[in-house]
Amino acid sequence: MHFTSALCLLLGSGAGVLADPILTSFPNSFTLSSSFDPIKEAYWTGLPHHRRTPFAVSPDGNSAYLAYLDATYASVIVQQVDLTTFKAVGTAYKTTGYEAAGLVAHNDGFALMATIHATGSTNLPPTGDYVTAIIRVTNGVESWRTPVNGPGVHPNTMLTATTDANGDLVYSEAAGLYGAYFVVTGYTGDASGHFGDSIQYVNTKGTLQTITGASSDFGCSHNTGIGLEAADAAPFASICAEDQGDIWLNTETQYMSGVKIANENTTNGCSGEPMGGMSGSYSNLALFPDTTKYIFAWQSRGALDLTENAWLGTPYTQCSPRWLNHNVAIATMSDKNTLTGAEASSKVGAPNGDGQVNWITYSTTEDHQNVHTATLNPNLALVTWETLTKFDCQPVPLGCSGTYAGTSFQFVDSTGAKVGSPTSSTSFFVSGDIANVGTNKVCWPYVDMTWDLSRPLASGTPVSKMSFACASSGGSTPGTSSSSVAASSSAAPVVHRSSSVAASSPSSPSPSSSPSPSSSPSPYLPFSSPSPSSPSSSSSSVVSSTGVGAVNSRKTHHHQHHVASRTFQTIKIPTPTVTASGAGRYDTCEW
Repeated sequence: MHFTSALCLLLGSGAGVLADPILTSFPNSFTLSSSFDPIKEAYWTGLPHHRRTPFAVSPDGNSAYLAYLDATYASVIVQQVDLTTFKAVGTAYKTTGYEAAGLVAHNDGFALMATIHATGSTNLPPTGDYVTAIIRVTNGVESWRTPVNGPGVHPNTMLTATTDANGDLVYSEAAGLYGAYFVVTGYTGDASGHFGDSIQYVNTKGTLQTITGASSDFGCSHNTGIGLEAADAAPFASICAEDQGDIWLNTETQYMSGVKIANENTTNGCSGEPMGGMSGSYSNLALFPDTTKYIFAWQSRGALDLTENAWLGTPYTQCSPRWLNHNVAIATMSDKNTLTGAEASSKVGAPNGDGQVNWITYSTTEDHQNVHTATLNPNLALVTWETLTKFDCQPVPLGCSGTYAGTSFQFVDSTGAKVGSPTSSTSFFVSGDIANVGTNKVCWPYVDMTWDLSRPLASGTPVSKMSFACASSGGSTPGTSSSSVAASSSAAPVVHRSSSVAASSPSSPSPSSSPSPSSSPSPYLPFSSPSPSSPSSSSSSVVSSTGVGAVNSRKTHHHQHHVASRTFQTIKIPTPTVTASGAGRYDTCEW
């Protein structure tokens, strides 16, 4: 076990909470029952993403589980985790599956969200597509499995399949409901051949529920950015990032409308990976325990020069990015429907569209990605991100390549104010769900490997061990205490001084907030063919950013998106440190 600590400052409350995160790690502590490929390539660029490993802790704090797709890419495995040693215990559960897309731990087992083959002989999805299912395992025995799309699920409106779920599963004991939010593609009805998302609820007996005002068959367009968190009643708190230029708190609408969190530069088919893109959409929306407050974290390129979305019309807008690199942004909510600050502007002609954003970093010299958040107690949350230097970020809203420089961990309070300084590590990163382990402590899985973001990579070297890391504020309570972790270390603790990331306050004024749509347009409107002459954003010079030796080449996904081709928007980047080159390297964002 490794132990790293920031030089810490006591908060004025005297409650024993430390200002900077204390980090501990357990490299290669967990033996996998089957080997695991730690990399999943991005749809559009082929750049490596961490293959998600869902991790969850039971309400009583006595059990934890790790889920993963094995290296055959045909079995999903769930193993129990000892929360003191972070070693594997018990007998592994294994099922035929193609993506470990979410996990909920119970005192008597777990519920898994996975992609599986559809069953039956009629209305099956096209070859190569799967369906998403929730699988409940009680005391080691499968109790039920319930598909939440595919044959027989909302057949009167459409049938949908799942190429990649890229979503999440949560559970509310108060509501007695599981909530699943995941990416779908239609294969019947008006949405046939198009990508959207779906929100479905299942009760504790495994019965799919259709809840007016909460269930959704087909919502946000081309959504690969999903946030979902439980609430005492449906609808659960939800966020979507669509490809038309916005991130929405869509708890009430389940659509690309509601409360606009942010303007983001997108293009048809590409939502810009704000919540991690492929194998992301986890640990980005979290509830402060024993409150109604939430925190959301994402990677953003900022927003300038709002224009009307000529395809969707008022009040939908599009924008140019402030930077080609990404910075870390957060938003807080007083409840599942309400931002604590201003909405993002919908004012056409506004020069700044990001004045409402709470920036954790604000840099033109680094790229930030793999952004996540989790709450430690009713007043404290952790925000984490990876930093790239010598980055290569192209004008099309895709991922960036570059030199991996480490992962940072920053505390913020429930108002969104930073607490202390970030702690950084090059020894580990976040590649699975961040879960509470007692009070004032969160832990997550990662693979002990060299993380290389300099070039496309389709797969990784399969591993047989999983590692875990934890962040604590000090004074943590059971499951695993910080003191017991430190005492069990066989090596002297390594002191890890805080290294601040550029995070100056934005100078742009807060935009005036505009109302969100009072009613949603047709759910299939985003897939209507736009006029070939319709611009997708403001027109000005195209600029790209290139780092030394970086490679970032577009990859065409194996499933056609069946959307009308649209010319990529031309954009302007006012930051003088961004240099022009390679602007024409991408010409499509279809999957």
